[in-house]
Amino acid sequence: MTRTRTSGAGPLAGVRVVELAGIGPGPFAAMLLADLGADVVRVDRPGGPGLAIDPAHDVTNRNKRSVIVDLKAPGGPARVLDLAERADVLVEGYRPGVAERLGVGPEACHARNPRLVYGRMTGWGQDGPLAQRAGHDIGYIALTGTLGMIGAHDGPPAVPANLLGDYAGGSLYLVVGILAALHHARATGTGQVVDAAIVDGAAHLSTMIHGMLAAGSWQDRRGSNLLDGGCPFYGTYETADGGHMAVGALEPRFYAEFTDLLGIPGTAPARDDPARWPELREAIAARFRTRTRDEWAAVFADSDACVAPVLSLREAPHHPHLAARATFTAHGGITQPAPAPRFSATPTAVRTGPARPGADADSVARDWDLPKPPTDTPGPPAAVPETPADAPAPAPSARETPQ
Repeated sequence: MTRTRTSGAGPLAGVRVVELAGIGPGPFAAMLLADLGADVVRVDRPGGPGLAIDPAHDVTNRNKRSVIVDLKAPGGPARVLDLAERADVLVEGYRPGVAERLGVGPEACHARNPRLVYGRMTGWGQDGPLAQRAGHDIGYIALTGTLGMIGAHDGPPAVPANLLGDYAGGSLYLVVGILAALHHARATGTGQVVDAAIVDGAAHLSTMIHGMLAAGSWQDRRGSNLLDGGCPFYGTYETADGGHMAVGALEPRFYAEFTDLLGIPGTAPARDDPARWPELREAIAARFRTRTRDEWAAVFADSDACVAPVLSLREAPHHPHLAARATFTAHGGITQPAPAPRFSATPTAVRTGPARPGADADSVARDWDLPKPPTDTPGPPAAVPETPADAPAPAPSARETPQ
């Protein structure tokens, strides 16, 4: 059937994506594609993916549609292959070999659709000694050296939530790979497999640091360098009310404005003498402790000192700059980040709320010209309680397990 581009639906309008339901970076990557306008059909399993929140609040499933398929039931793999035959992209996050055992691996999908871009999201990658091991974000970034760079020099590494590994090193690299492979497929008619491993992406993120390390301008220990909190004019400071201010006054002219507004221009030790950095840090810290966070935010509000208040998740949407840009949006009663980046000719939007498991079987069958779904297809599962992201995972089987 003919696919039409819908005005205002984003630059990927008309692109079809099949997402085999999982947790973490795979769903977020599929959300990015959906935010960009792709028609993403999430293939949920009966009972849900295991580690999950109430589907009504899982905004990583916004702008998607959902069908339920039991890949271990007769006819289940055939239904996914029917979708893959009509799709441009497929995203899965199983351990290596699981999709093949289920009958929906790259070879089976490409036999039906040679143009398909088959995106694989794992932590360790498709090969290597750890490929079959369970894991989570913190372990992936630990082995790549990125976790070891974060935190004070006299304390343990600081855990950056799961943003650095799962989403920066994982989801974003998978989406970059998918878009590049999609461009190639449209030019040549040939699809391919995109192997996005979090260890590869997290390591790649540190490229500049490795160059600095080779040049001798980066010490291989955390909290000792210009950009890792070791420098007193690139870090965070506590205020009188227990809040914090972030300082990034690296360039001399910005630093001069910073010390002037802070009130220490005549007493600040030399900025370019690392031996005196502890003294400078204490001078800065002492001044910040004399006022509240909001008072200091007002002092630096109209300056080029590169100083900002450290806001909480609930505070951030109300900051005047973010509010003016509509960086956050409310949809269905949930405040959430708006799609990014922005496009002048094909703007994006949160078009629909989180897809409810199985709720879109009929519309997907109609729009993708598929056979009508079986009448005994399981209905949407009940909402599941929120589970900690580091909860024990099930043993590997014909279901998704941590990458």
